[in-house]
Amino acid sequence: MSSKRKVIITSAVTGAIHTPSMSPHLPVTANEIAEAAIGAAEAGAAIVHMHARDPEDGRPSQDPKHFEPILAKLKANTDAVINITTGGSPHMSVEERMKPVATFSPELASLNMGSMNFGLYPMLDRFSDFKNEWERDALEKSRDLVFKNTFADIERILEIGNTNGTRFEFECYDISHLNNLAHFHGRGLARGPLFVQSVFGLLGGIGAHPEDLMHMRRTADRLLGDSYEWSILGAGRNQMPLATIGAAIGSHVRVGLEDSLWIGPGQLAASNAEQVTRIRTILEALNFEVATPDEAREMLDLKGADKVAF
Repeated sequence: MSSKRKVIITSAVTGAIHTPSMSPHLPVTANEIAEAAIGAAEAGAAIVHMHARDPEDGRPSQDPKHFEPILAKLKANTDAVINITTGGSPHMSVEERMKPVATFSPELASLNMGSMNFGLYPMLDRFSDFKNEWERDALEKSRDLVFKNTFADIERILEIGNTNGTRFEFECYDISHLNNLAHFHGRGLARGPLFVQSVFGLLGGIGAHPEDLMHMRRTADRLLGDSYEWSILGAGRNQMPLATIGAAIGSHVRVGLEDSLWIGPGQLAASNAEQVTRIRTILEALNFEVATPDEAREMLDLKGADKVAF
């Protein structure tokens, strides 16, 4: 009898897209973020994807001092793989975005695979009351915002990771990003097994129709062959439907309040753990097994939690 396929669940617990006024459940302080990640890991997430925020106003921060207490608490309380962002926020410089990964040498880090328009301003139609003026400003400025990830930027981040033994979650928001990844893989800078996170439903990237998902899969297969592990990230209301479709045809999955504040129509998710529990229930109903952190490490050929700098 064949064994069940193992599916990696990633939980992205706070991110930089949503602002504190959008949900009372969005973690902001270091302790809130760490507790949210621990809860997600206990619910079944093998990987926790980490951003930090300034505790004073919830503004996204790439200052290592804001990451340090989060990482210390996670290391003491969970064996989940800790994935640190190099995306930070589209409003930040690349130099600012790279600092946490360069400082802490994690097992895994995210890497955006191309420059793109990054339109968050439609959320102004759904949210109007903001505790902090920076929240409204950040959304409004996204009308005229290019999320910069040039070939030179990507090379620099890959070089940091390759020097420190950090592997990457390659975030691909469009088909061109898969071509960029194939380019760096061909040059030997992006090393397999490649962990490809296909991102759907953000304005400026590929859409969120099931046909978009299938187009991403066909293209990844053509460009990368069997050298990659595939994962699905659906933004907003697309989170659970696209994760389910992706898992059914061979992907891993990503959920979390970074990507969607919701657990159902008009219903805010109370926690990251609630979303992990929901997708875990779906996966198990499809007769898949949820991968443990150590199984995720083996699949992605990670260096191990004992080789990080935190």
